[in-house]
Amino acid sequence: MIFVVAEIGVNWDGDFDRVREMITNAKEAGCNAVKFQAFDEKIIEGHSERSRLIRSAISKTNVELINEIAKSIGIEWFCTPMYPEAVDVLEPFVKRFKVREADSKPLIENRTSQLFERLLKTNKEIIVSCQKSPRNTVYFNSPQLKWLYCVPKYPCDLTDLDFSNMKDFHGFSNHCSKIIAPVTAAILGAKIIEVHITSDKSKDFVDNNVSFDYSELREMVNLIRLSEKIKK
Repeated sequence: MIFVVAEIGVNWDGDFDRVREMITNAKEAGCNAVKFQAFDEKIIEGHSERSRLIRSAISKTNVELINEIAKSIGIEWFCTPMYPEAVDVLEPFVKRFKVREADSKPLIENRTSQLFERLLKTNKEIIVSCQKSPRNTVYFNSPQLKWLYCVPKYPCDLTDLDFSNMKDFHGFSNHCSKIIAPVTAAILGAKIIEVHITSDKSKDFVDNNVSFDYSELREMVNLIRLSEKIKK
């Protein structure tokens, strides 16, 4: 079965009623997991939505409640740590981690980082977003890593996508506003699909321009599940 991830990210705005609603809708749509982000003040320094973003970051103060909510709804959750110390906060609660495209650049160049080394030590699965094929990296065949093709443009157009090397990736991380993008990736063999979601497209949530609402999410998951019935 294709592993479908609903990226809640920063669109919950630090509102626990909203995050419960978003997780519930992801579960009801047929997603396998929901995902969050963990960053600190330094990473978002200078951002126009700095105070708002920090409320949505997973941290020591909210990680237990997020875990309790996800468990009560019955869906896996995991997170993108953006600094090494965040791994320690998350590790007791998650089965896997995510590396954002910006933090995958050293790996594509056959280098490492403090964050990546800390993640490796957990011995848990690491899902890595990157735009370039990882085939020529020393990490390509690591059983601990899963690679997602990702165009780091918010939002990206259909014409920005190039699925010709999809065989080099385990899945696709979507920043396109049209559901045909992740559905096509699934048909072409992606085993992991990650999409951003929002509770309301009419609001000004930070990642709304790359997010699907609940109706679009349900339609996307339904099409992906239908595609799984086709022998490839």
